Parts: sequence; structure tokens; C-alpha cells
Amino acid sequence: MPLVSISLARQQPQPQPQHSSNHTFFDPSVSSAPVSICLVRSCRLSLLDQSVDMAFAEEETTAHLGMNLIETSYDSEDGLAGWAPSGSCTLSAHAEDEPLPSLAATLATAAAAYDDDSDEEVQQQRARKPSGRYVLAGHRASDTDGLCRAISRAPRPKVTYRVAGWVGLEGAAVEGSHAVHVEVRVDDGQRVGGGVAVVESGKWGEIKGSFRVDDDDKPPLKISKRARPIGPARARCRSSSRRSMLHSLFCYMQASSSSDEFESLRLSDCDTVRKRDVVLKVNQRTGDDTTASVAGAHIQVIQVQNSVPIGTCITKAGMQNPAYVDFFTKHFDWAVLENELKWYYTEAVQGQVSYADADELIDFCDRHGKPVRGHCIFWAVENSVQTWVRALNANQLRAAVDARLRGLVSRYSGRFPHYEVNNEMLHGAFYTQRLGDDINAHMFRETARIDPAPALFVNDYNVESANDPNATPEKYVALVTDLQRRGAPVGGIGVQGHVTHPVGDIICDALDKLAVTGLPVWITELDVSAADESVRADDLEIVLREAFAHPAVEGIMLWGFMQGHMWRSHGQLVNADGKYTQAGNMFAGLRREWTSHARGKVDGNGNFKFRGFHGTYQVLLTTAAGEVKKRTFDVNKGDAPLVLDMDF
Repeated sequence: MPLVSISLARQQPQPQPQHSSNHTFFDPSVSSAPVSICLVRSCRLSLLDQSVDMAFAEEETTAHLGMNLIETSYDSEDGLAGWAPSGSCTLSAHAEDEPLPSLAATLATAAAAYDDDSDEEVQQQRARKPSGRYVLAGHRASDTDGLCRAISRAPRPKVTYRVAGWVGLEGAAVEGSHAVHVEVRVDDGQRVGGGVAVVESGKWGEIKGSFRVDDDDKPPLKISKRARPIGPARARCRSSSRRSMLHSLFCYMQASSSSDEFESLRLSDCDTVRKRDVVLKVNQRTGDDTTASVAGAHIQVIQVQNSVPIGTCITKAGMQNPAYVDFFTKHFDWAVLENELKWYYTEAVQGQVSYADADELIDFCDRHGKPVRGHCIFWAVENSVQTWVRALNANQLRAAVDARLRGLVSRYSGRFPHYEVNNEMLHGAFYTQRLGDDINAHMFRETARIDPAPALFVNDYNVESANDPNATPEKYVALVTDLQRRGAPVGGIGVQGHVTHPVGDIICDALDKLAVTGLPVWITELDVSAADESVRADDLEIVLREAFAHPAVEGIMLWGFMQGHMWRSHGQLVNADGKYTQAGNMFAGLRREWTSHARGKVDGNGNFKFRGFHGTYQVLLTTAAGEVKKRTFDVNKGDAPLVLDMDF
């Protein structure tokens, strides 16, 4: 039975990530000093309906959408509404004079999204406005003290729930920003999700997150017509000051089925952002260099390239598998090398530099017309830096950095459209701790000096997930701004996209915040992990559709696609035997959906009209004599119809 915990952590110093062979994980560290806590009682967890292979009645499932999983009755004698202390703290009930008006507006909007004939109790849950009431947890002796209560409604297995609300922090001795965590744990202590907000003292901040109980590695829950509740819920708080107070105003919910969200993204956002009306004015050039109408001629328009490329990382081992090569060449536009270009791979031993494996993969991509992103010149996380580099003193390290830049960037000059210069700077500071704050900008400046052509990217993880206080969109924007202030020619923002139970509006919110930089955003390392194939397909589709529908996103890269050749397990689009999974079929279907083709006849005015995705097209015109003539054209962004003269 899951637990919910809410925790507060000081943002200094920055925690050190843990490292796996090919990637890093966030390891949250928090100070242990106690803190007073205020929590509003109307904590809401909302549901994103996904494919669930259970026999729930349709009307019951519909009623479940949007319902608050934590009942918010205010009738208890002590006013605590079911909250109980966890540890040695004491609880008391309080109320603000006026709740945040923006929260009331959010609730009203959410309630209006549902039909008028919904169950009366459900409507009341959806329409409930923030009361301003909260619970104070004071006199805490340790960082584990806080609040706990039971989850009174029934989360469904393999269904994603959204955590949403507002938190505030205040206290005379509290300065700077603090991370407020919401964690959901099952009864054996396993964490199944949550969220985080970084809050400044005296201000309110919005907290978002999600959780899902998959039960992939446990005996399945006993499901009858009503799934059993999963509670209880607990809240824990930690801070550097016991005199601070955390006001938690969890009071709005937003629920939608994934199918409804997909349809909205497909029909509205995607159509507006990625398509344009096109008018081809078709004429046939005659022998005397004049044109004649070809009204009634058969015409076919074929999109050969989408303006938003979709690619994947590849490996040397994977390219030995014919099924791997087949899926890659059929379904992906771009490539990135998973490991073969990283410094620890090309120079594992000092002075022994080899680009043989990288050259082999890049040459293959060149032969198949697949542009390759340069990943990565450096990696900021210390555990991802090879031993001999970590052993260098400052002068030796600076020399090694410059040698790496000269060797790599000059070798591939003009071949990479993008570079990720220093990977994961939000989570690591290996080079800045040893060479000073300007070293990151130096890496960008020097890369651009050696090879001015590529766009130079920052690249980091968890930015899109609302679960990591070190990787908020605001901190990412601040990093980019600081680099630019130091003269670094930052050309793009990489959002890795290693996601777990994603929620569309959380991803969209992060992309909106990054878009203020005016820089192109790429999803650079997208993968999901779910043993259940339908859940995996839904998770991947959520991220792909949100990214494709966002105007700031200019490309999407997956971090692998085939079982046995991926960093994360249960993420494959293709099984080891070459059979497509549900995620693979969904992905192939999206590629078809995001490709425009049209055919018909030229009208009496010599025009052929269609609406298509931005990208490159080939048009085939069949003349009265049966001759097929070809032309190529591009459809770029624009609000007005694109009118093109096509003389054949």
C-alpha cells in the first residue's frame, strides 16, 4: 500500500549524482536540521487514464477520472482532516484569509471540462475551491518528522496519477531556495513516483509530479469491481532551519484520459504548429517558352522529409544485427553515437586515442544519409570522467581539455550539425571545481572557433519530469543565460527525456519555460521503461506527441530502440527477435501520421491544394501523353498559405 511523503531540502550544496556505466542518476541529498511545516489539507492526486487491462465498468472508470484520492473533509474535531503526525512533531490547523485566486480559477476551468451529467459527488470533488486551510507540523526534532494520512480512494494499477498543487515557505531564519519533495511509496518502502518544487522563502511555488503503481515485479493486486485503496499517505519534511514553515496548498486537480489528450494534440496543436496550407499553381511549359494549363492532369504529392527529424542513438554492437540495422534505416532520420565518441571511450588510457569505432558508425550513417549529432565532447559528472583525467592537476587538466577539443572537433570539422559540449552541467561540476567557473563557456567558445558550423547544445536530464530540484527548467535557463553572458555561443537546448510515468502538461510546461530563451529545443535521449507493453506504448506516445506539438522543439532523438541494445530495460520498440512491440507499432504509426501525402487532379484554375506537414516534398505530374514529370519543393513555417508556381 503506497505512501506519500512531502519533504523539504536546502539547495546548497548541490548533490553528487550516482553513475551507471552509460549514464547518471539523481541522488537527492538533503540537510538533517529540523523545520516547522504547514500543509494544506486538500491534497489532490489526479488521474491520467491509460490502457488498463482490467474489467472496470466504463461508468465507474469515468467517475474515477479527476477524483481526489485524498478526502478533504473539514468536519473533524481538531480540524486536521485525517492528517496525523509522523515522528515527534505536533500538528495544528490554521487558515489563510484569502487563498490564491489563481488556484480557484484553475479549479473552475478543470470542473468546466467535464459533462454536466457527471455524478454529483464527482462534480463536487472537481469543483471544490481552495479553502486556504492548512495543517502546521511544528516542533520537529528531525528531518523524518512530518505528516501522514491514509489515501482513502483507490489508485488503479498501471494508471498514471498526477500530483498537483502549490507550496510556500516562510520563516525568519530561512533564506534562499528549498526543494519541496512529494514522494509516493508502496508499503515495502519502494518509491513509485512523486514530484518536486524549488521554493523561495516567502513565495508560493507550484509543485507537479506523478506516480504509478505498476506491480510488474510483485504478485498482482486482487482486483474486483472496485480496486482496493492503496493508502496510507505520509508526509516528511527536512530543512536547514527548524524555524521555517512550509505551507502546502494542494488544492487543484487536472484529469484527462490519454486518448482525449492524444486527439487534442493531433487535431489542434499539431495541426497548428506543424502544418501549412499549400497551393500549387501548375503549368506546363511549351516549346515556345510559354506555359499552358494542365487542368485535369493527375498529380501526386509525396513528403520525403519532415522538418522535425526523429533519430536514435546507435552502437557498434547493435549495428552487427541485421534486424537492428533494418529498423534504424527504415524509421529514423538522424543518429547519435551512444558511447563511441565519449572521451572515456576514445581515450580510456592517457595518450592512446582511437576513433575507429566512431568512424565506422559515422561512415555508415553518411552512406545512408543520416546526419549524426556529436555526443559528447565532455561530461561534467565526475563519475563519468575516466580515472586518468581525474588524477590530473589543474594545469595538466586544462592542457588535456584543450587537447581533447583540438583532437575531436578538428577531426570531424564540418561533419556534425550539432555538438553536446559538456554533458549534464546541472548535475556535475567536475571541470568548474578544478578549472574555474569560466571553463564551461571556454569549451563552447573553443569548439566554435575550431568548427563554426555546428549548433552547440547544453544537454541534461530530468528537466521535463518535475522530479529533480537540481534540474528545474528555471535552473536550466539560468545556466544557458550564464554561458551566454560569458560569450558561449549556445545554439540549442537538449532535454534528454529519460522519463517515468510521464504527464503531458508537465512536459509542456517545461518546454514552455525553456522556449523563452528563443533557442531550439531537442529531445535528445528519449526512452521510457515499462514491462507492460501497452503502458510502455502510452508513455512513449505521450512524450512524442507533446514534443512534436510544441513549437520550440526542432528534433527528437530516442535513446535506443531494440531489446539488448538499450541503456534502460523494458524500453524496446523491437524485441531481440526482431518483432515489433506495441511501442514499436505505435512509433511506426506516428511516423506515418506525421507524413503528408496527397493526390488528385489539377483544378480548372490550374491549382492543386492540400495541407501538409512542414518539410520537403516531391510532386509527380502525369501529363495527357502519360509522361510523369517531377519537381521538389519545401513547406516551411508560416501562417498564410504557401503559393508556389510549378512549371513542368
